[in-house]
Formats: sequence, C-alpha cells, structure tokens
Amino acid sequence: MARTRYAPDRGLTARMTATIFLLGLVFVGFIAAIIGIGAATHASDAVIVLFALVLGGGFAIGSLFYSDKIALNAAGAKLVTPQEAPKLHGIVDRVCALADMPKPRVAIAQSPLPNAFATGRNADKSVLCVTTGLMNRLEPAELEGVIAHELSHVAHKDVQVMTIASFLAIVAGLLIRFAFYGELFGGGGRRDNNNQGALPILLIIMGVSIVVYAISFLLIRLLSRYRELSADRSGALLTGQPSALKSALIKVSQDINRIPTRDLRAATSLNAFFFAPAAHLSASASKLSTIFSTHPSLERRLAELDKVQQQLNQRR
Repeated sequence: MARTRYAPDRGLTARMTATIFLLGLVFVGFIAAIIGIGAATHASDAVIVLFALVLGGGFAIGSLFYSDKIALNAAGAKLVTPQEAPKLHGIVDRVCALADMPKPRVAIAQSPLPNAFATGRNADKSVLCVTTGLMNRLEPAELEGVIAHELSHVAHKDVQVMTIASFLAIVAGLLIRFAFYGELFGGGGRRDNNNQGALPILLIIMGVSIVVYAISFLLIRLLSRYRELSADRSGALLTGQPSALKSALIKVSQDINRIPTRDLRAATSLNAFFFAPAAHLSASASKLSTIFSTHPSLERRLAELDKVQQQLNQRR
C-alpha cells in the first residue's frame, strides 16, 4: 500500500487478497495444464504457447507504462494548467495535501458525460481527468469527493494490481485466437506416439484457455468491484464527507441514465477507469449483469458510504 493518509480497509483488503490468490491458483493450474499438454504437443504448437506468453507480457507491460496516454487519447482529454482551470486545480491541491501524496497531472475532457478517472503506474506518473459534464454538474464538495475517490486508486496502485491480475486473461485470450486460427487452417491434429490417432492439440489448448479466460474474467471483475468500494471508502474518510460523495454518485448516475445508449457506447472502453460506468443503471439490474460489471451497484456503493458516515459519527 502507498504511504499516504488514505485509510486502509482490512476487510476489503482481505477479500482482494483472496481474489488475487484465486487468480494465482488459476494461473498455476493453467501452466500445469499447458505443461501436461506439452508432452503431446508438436513443436509448432509449443511456439504458439510461448508466443502468446511473450505477447501477453508485452501487452501488459505496455498498458502499465502507457495507461495514462492511452486513457487520455481515448477520452480526447487535454492537460490543463492551474491558470487554465484554477478551481479544478485548487480542489486537486487540497485533496493531495490531505492525502500527503504527489499532485498528478490534471486533464479535462470536453464531454457531456459526467465522469472522471485517474490512472498511471505510480503517483509520480499519474494523471487525473475530469469531464466538463462532471464539472458543470457537481458542487465543489461533491467534485472533491469524486477526486478523492480517483486519487485513492493512484495511492493504492490499482493500475499495477489490475494489470498483473489481467495478465492471465490476456494470455488465455490470445491462445483462444491462435488455437482457433490454427485449427481453421488445419494445424491442430498431431499423431500420438503409437501413430494410432490424431490428438486435437490446438482444440485442447483452446478449450483449456476458454475455461481459464472465463474464470479469470469473473475474478478480475470481482476484484475491480472491490477496488471501487475501497476507493469510495478511502475517499470519503479522507474528506470526511461521505454525504458529498453519495450526492455525486446519485447525480452522476441520474445523468448517465439520461444519455442515449448509442452515445454511451463510445465511452465503454474507459469503464474500468471511470468513477461510474458508462452504462444505464437500474435498481432492478439482474444478478448476472452485476457479476459482469466493473463497478458495484449504486445501491451497494451508497450503503457502504452510509457505513462510513456511521463510523465517522461514532468518532465525534
């Protein structure tokens, strides 16, 4: 954990640790399965597996080191100076002072979508982006709560955690594609040692990879939801105003629900970064949609912030 004044959440930390541990078990199982398959694998198939590992590692490292540039380009955001956005910079300065952490670069995206995100491999290389829709909609205290939430992700090195967690899913996804095209072009059948039958090696690799990808995907989504709850709690405790963050969540969710679905689709690539997902939210959302979501439900987030308020009231 970063050395800041953001409060730790032992309960959520334990759950996140358990999730990462499960991802580790899946990874070990995946490697064991690949090694087992390797006994019957032709050299060209082994090259496919190795290539997927190397390429997946390259993607993971690239996303870690260039997440800030990728996210800013995707959002169409522009870095702004204190002279260009004095009020926004003033709030960021206050939150950074409260958290005792380096100030990130600050950017604004010209978008009616009320949202914000912060990314970067560490506090010194981080960037905070806020949309004009969010700045125009929220009161200063509410905007401060959102910024405190986002900078919690930076302080707790969430980009590093999620990048490491996503590595296995990236490799499994690549192997699914490679194996599919290998089978498509007739490269999947290999004779066994007794020449008695063809072993569909690439089909086996693809099947194992599909299972691993599905499990990894669900665990990563679970981890992402835990980290959002942790950022809500840490941000609310830092500012001492859970009610302001609750108000911001309600306003942002209401505004997002008014935006046409076709306009939201353009922003879905940033959902993992956003303060609130670019999707229509409903209190009656199915359990299945919640499982696949990068963020907890609005009701869950508001309930957790109520607990923070009770905790603060007991201290007074």
